[in-house]
Amino acid sequence: MGLIKESPYTPFSSIRGVGKQRNIKCGDPTPKNLNNLKIARMKNTIEVINRLKKEGLIKDYAIGGAIGVLRWVEPFFTRDLDIFIIPQKEVRDRELFLLSPIYEYLKNKGYDKWVGQWLIIEGIPVEFIPAEGLAREAVENAIETEFEGVLTRVMLPEYLITLLLEVLRDKDKIKIQMLLEQAEVNKEKLKEILHRYALIDKFKSFVKNE
Repeated sequence: MGLIKESPYTPFSSIRGVGKQRNIKCGDPTPKNLNNLKIARMKNTIEVINRLKKEGLIKDYAIGGAIGVLRWVEPFFTRDLDIFIIPQKEVRDRELFLLSPIYEYLKNKGYDKWVGQWLIIEGIPVEFIPAEGLAREAVENAIETEFEGVLTRVMLPEYLITLLLEVLRDKDKIKIQMLLEQAEVNKEKLKEILHRYALIDKFKSFVKNE
């Protein structure tokens, strides 16, 4: 995909059927250049997220959800991008985190189209999720990686599994199974996290039934 081979960061592909072309041109989304268009959009979206951190609107972030899973397993189809964020400043009382400054900044940059809870950034549906508890720990322990030469941060598989286990919808079960089968999961680390967040029994039940 034209990633920098000398980089110390591990690159990943987030789009199903991504090709290996180095020159990405965003023209009409015809079958010939559709994959290139998806790659370029994702790259541009990550660059926008990185600017939020650079501008001081967020302290840190990590990619979770389906795109986060894709860092560790074989590609599958997904469209939206879950960004778990830690605020630059803690907010007291019930206002745990104020997203309005982020949305206002992005609106001023021309990103003001919404589809449900997703804000469309460079053609990619993005959801900003304030990270608390387990999610915050997952962000703090995320790894740096590359997508098309752009640095970003992705949650470790042990945290992705635990977060998916909390909700455990049918699609979450599939992603957990993929991570367990394809990713190099640190079993001891996973067990420790599951114990701390009282999810070990739920995990054992999941493994038993799968």
